[in-house]
Amino acid sequence: MTSFLKFIALIIAFTTTNGERPTLFHANSISTAFNAASLTSSWGQHSSHHRTIRTTRNISARASSLASSSSDSPLIGKQICTYKTVTIRPSGTNAGDAPRQAVSVEDLTPEIKSFLSQSGMKEGVIHVISRHTTTAITINERESRLARDVEEFFLRLCPPDERSSSHKKVPGVRYLHNDIDQRPDGVEEAERCRENGWNVDDAGELQKWRDQEPINAHSHLISMMLGSSECIPVVDGEMVIGQWQSVLLVDLDGPRTRSVGLQLMGFK
Repeated sequence: MTSFLKFIALIIAFTTTNGERPTLFHANSISTAFNAASLTSSWGQHSSHHRTIRTTRNISARASSLASSSSDSPLIGKQICTYKTVTIRPSGTNAGDAPRQAVSVEDLTPEIKSFLSQSGMKEGVIHVISRHTTTAITINERESRLARDVEEFFLRLCPPDERSSSHKKVPGVRYLHNDIDQRPDGVEEAERCRENGWNVDDAGELQKWRDQEPINAHSHLISMMLGSSECIPVVDGEMVIGQWQSVLLVDLDGPRTRSVGLQLMGFK
C-alpha cells in the first residue's frame, strides 16, 4: 500500500509542478481515496501502520490545498466526450456483391484521424469498438500479404464448417451454432429473435429467419480471440501508435459493409 501511495504522490506532484501543468484529478476525490487507503492499510502489519498514516495525511493535505487553489490553476482545455458511428465499405468489391465468408482487413486509421482532427481534442483517449459479432478490432501493420496470412492462419486454427459457403470449408468440421434447424434454442433465444424483429412464433417467419442465418460459427470464435475493441491514447492531438501500426477492422464473415463506433474522451 505504501508503494501505491508514493506512486499517487508522484502523479500529483507531476501534474501540478510550478503550476505549469493542469490538475487532471479532482483533489477532493484524491483526498477521499487516500483516507480510504489508510483505513485499508490499518488491517496490515502494525509496524507499517503509523508510517502509512503519516504519508496519507501529507498527501491528503496536499490534495486539499490543490482543491482550494484549483481556480487559479491553468486548465488543459475544455472537456470533450463525443461519439460517432463510421460505416466501412469493403475495398475491392462492387455494390451488390454477396458475402463469401472471406476474411478481410480494412484500415480504420484515416477515419479515426479525421474524426480526431475535426473534434479538436488534444489530450485523452479514443475508444474503437466493432458493432458486429463476426468482426474484430486490432492494432497491427496494414500490409496486403500479411492480411492474407491472417486469413490463412485463423482459418487453419478455426476452420469453417463443412456446411458453410466458404471455399475453405473442411470436411468433417461441424459447430453447434450452425445447427440452424435447432435454433432458436430455448425461450431466451426466441425472445432475442423477437426483439430483433423476427416473429419466430410464426412458422413461415421462423423459416425465413433460419434461411438467412449464415453458417459462420468459426467467424464468431475468431472474433472472440481477436477482441472487439481498442483504446488508444491521444497526446498533442495525435494517436499514440507506432510508425507501422494501424487500427484495423478484421471482417471474418464478409466482405460486407460494416459499422464501427468511435468515442473521444479528453480535453481540447
